[in-house]
Amino acid sequence: MGSSGGRKRPVVARRRHVVPSLRIERDLWDGGHEVVVGMDEVGRGAWAGPISVGAAVLPRNRRVYKVRDSKMLTEPEREALFDRVAAWCEAWAVGHASADECDELGMSQAQRLAAGRALAALAVEPDHVLIDGRWDFVGAPNTRRIVKGDATCLSIAAASVLAKVTRDRVMRGEAPHFPGYDFELNKGYPCPRHKMSLRAWGPTSIHRRSWVFMDHLIWGSRYRRPGMDVELPFPDGSGSAAG
Repeated sequence: MGSSGGRKRPVVARRRHVVPSLRIERDLWDGGHEVVVGMDEVGRGAWAGPISVGAAVLPRNRRVYKVRDSKMLTEPEREALFDRVAAWCEAWAVGHASADECDELGMSQAQRLAAGRALAALAVEPDHVLIDGRWDFVGAPNTRRIVKGDATCLSIAAASVLAKVTRDRVMRGEAPHFPGYDFELNKGYPCPRHKMSLRAWGPTSIHRRSWVFMDHLIWGSRYRRPGMDVELPFPDGSGSAAG
């Protein structure tokens, strides 16, 4: 009989925090790829605002610490990092596709459009592109997909911070034009207050009207698809919305 008379406490494994590294970039640099671009997307799951893709080209001989996947940082942390990351990069850009373009093209093609705009704005020719996830939203032969790349690859993590802060600023800038939607807080993403605002006033000009999530959310039918002229029911029966 044990002296404590109780059960042993289960051993709980500590979570190891993954820190993005330059391992992949260094392998590419050593292989003769001079310009390595990391890219990441933000805003795909939002109800309003653009989808945005960041692109970052990092230097070999300088390092900025505490860069993480933007989702692992608070908004003040991302804002504090932004200028340091932007100054650190040899080149960087953020490309956007508008809510209208998301509706007209579909999300996948809109993401490709935003990525193309980001690469064009870099004004450098990439030798290799690193992207987060399983889907190639760039479509170039020199693209490598990295699952959880925003958490493990420093170029992608830097791009995620640049894209997230840039898009957040866009949405904060839109907020005064659409009072009541809390865009300065929710940045266009789903949340209960955003849903309440849609129920009360309908979609604004920066809402994505053809997304499937709009079905059954409020009016039971989508607002309008490109090329269609449809009167849509709103809560007051007027067929129009404020915004």
